[in-house]
Amino acid sequence: MSELETRQLRYFVAVAEELHFGRAADRLGMAQPPLSRAIRELERGLGVHLLTRSTRQVALTPAGEVLLREARTALEAVSAAGRRARHAGEPAPQLRLALKADIDGGLLHRILEAYATAAEALPVTLVLGRIGEQAQALRDGRADTALMLAPFDDRGLDSEPLLTEPFVIALAATDPLAARPSLRLAELAGRSLPGGYPADQGPVLDAHDWAATHQQPDAPGPGISTTSTAHTTHTTSTAHTTDTTDSAHSVSDLPQIFRLVELGSIVCFVPASVARRYPRPEIAFRPVVDQEPAVLAMAWPQDAHAPAVAAFVRAAATAAAAARAEAGESTYEDEPEAARRFSRY
Repeated sequence: MSELETRQLRYFVAVAEELHFGRAADRLGMAQPPLSRAIRELERGLGVHLLTRSTRQVALTPAGEVLLREARTALEAVSAAGRRARHAGEPAPQLRLALKADIDGGLLHRILEAYATAAEALPVTLVLGRIGEQAQALRDGRADTALMLAPFDDRGLDSEPLLTEPFVIALAATDPLAARPSLRLAELAGRSLPGGYPADQGPVLDAHDWAATHQQPDAPGPGISTTSTAHTTHTTSTAHTTDTTDSAHSVSDLPQIFRLVELGSIVCFVPASVARRYPRPEIAFRPVVDQEPAVLAMAWPQDAHAPAVAAFVRAAATAAAAARAEAGESTYEDEPEAARRFSRY
C-alpha cells in the first residue's frame, strides 16, 4: 500500500477505540458489514494483522497498537491543518484559549489583563470544554493555548506549570465523612465521582489515561467525555465565563455536579480555589491528605510560533508569578529555564 486515506484511519480508530465493530459502526453512522470489509482491506494493504477477532472480543495486535497511536496523530494533524488555515484567513485574527470554566486557579482575569498590555495581543476567544478536552483542542486546531490541570496527554505540546494547590473532596454536609477534619483516599471507598469512577482512586483528569490502568465504569464520566462538546465565547480582560452543556442529561458543569453532591449521589474532587469561590452550606469540602495536589498548567502546540501565542504564555507566567508572590509561595525551581523557553518566540 503506497498511502493511507483519512477515511481508512477514521474507520480503524473507531474500531480500535471501541473494540467492538457494532459500536464502532454506530459511532461512524454506517452499517457494520462495510466497516468490517474496510478493516480487512486495510490489513491486506498493509500486509499485517491489526486486530485479533473472536466471537467474544476484539483486541489490538502490536501492529494495531502502533497504527492506533500514529493514526490519532495523523487525523489530529489533518484536522488542525484545516482549522488553522481557516483561522489564519479570518479578517479579524483571534487567540483561542481552551479551558474548563472555573478551572483557572483564579488566574484568568489576571492573565487577560496582563496580555491586553502586550503589543502582540489579539482579541481572546474562550473555547469552553470539559475536563480532559483541552489538550485535544490544542492538537486539532480548535485552540491556540490552554489552561488545564496536569497531568494530561502532552503529545505535540509544550507546557509550563503555573500554580499548585490542594485538591479537596466535596461531600454532602450530611455525609458521615463530613464530620472529619481531613480524609484519606481509602476512606472514600464505596463513593463515586461523576460518571461512576471510584472516589478512592483520586480525581480523573483524563479518561483515556484512567482507562489505561483501571477497569472502565459503566458509563462515560460527566466532565471527562472525550467527545468534544466545546463552546466558544468572546471575551476581553474583564469577561466572565459560563460553562454550558449540550443536553440536560449531561452533568458536566459545576452547579449540576454540586447539586448531585448535595443530594449525596456523588462526591467530587475540586481544586481548593474552586471550593473557596463557591462555598455552600449543603456541601463540606475536606482536604485529602494523601492526594497529590492540583497543578494548573499553560499549554500550547510545540510548533506554535505566533507572536500572539508567545505573548499569552508570557502573560500567564507573569500573572502566576505575581499570584504566588502575593500568597508568599516560592517560585518554581525551573522558572529560569521557563523564561528562556518563552524568550525563544
